[in-house]
Amino acid sequence: MIAGMRALAARDLRLAFRRRADTLATLFFFIIVVSLFPLGVGPERELLRTMAPGVVWVAALLASMLSLGRLFADDHRDGTLEQMLLAATPLPLLVLARIAAHWLISGLPLVLISPLLALQFDLDAQATLVLLASLLIGTPLLSLIGAIGAALTVGLRGAGVLLSLLVLPLVVPVLIFGAGAVEASSAGIGVGGHFSLLAAMLVLALFLAPLATTAALRIAFD
Repeated sequence: MIAGMRALAARDLRLAFRRRADTLATLFFFIIVVSLFPLGVGPERELLRTMAPGVVWVAALLASMLSLGRLFADDHRDGTLEQMLLAATPLPLLVLARIAAHWLISGLPLVLISPLLALQFDLDAQATLVLLASLLIGTPLLSLIGAIGAALTVGLRGAGVLLSLLVLPLVVPVLIFGAGAVEASSAGIGVGGHFSLLAAMLVLALFLAPLATTAALRIAFD
């Protein structure tokens, strides 16, 4: 089972390397959206520090949505997804491997670039570290929850719009607690509660999201 998961994740990473334009598009979108706000708002430092957590988190959420539509769509068109349903490895484990590869491709680059973007908002070192940690915990949640929506809309017309309508309400708590952790750090308040809730949601999603995604994929083929 582990070999099957590793093989699928390696395949997805190789395909992403061959299609570097898609991966870079997500990263550039994130950078552009975050960078436009300081240019539009002006050099007011206090205002920039206040809006930084929300801006970075909203930009990360929107950037992650760009790649969710391709999570299962390509495999659905060429028949690979049907072979996954018939594979010896349990489908929830294959789905978990696919989500992990998706996060490595689209989520991890956003996390790594976020400290550089935080400099535009004049965040101090502590707030920047909290932002990095919140994205490190929260972006896998975006991939896990987004996979459910991608599975529900696979093969449908207008899947992108439906995917947004399904996923965006579900990830609002992630956005609230992720941005709230940075705001609490800037205000000198403890961030343990925010991180505990994010970690609890991540643990639940790691268990429940692959099962829900598997059920949605089976429904799509029924």
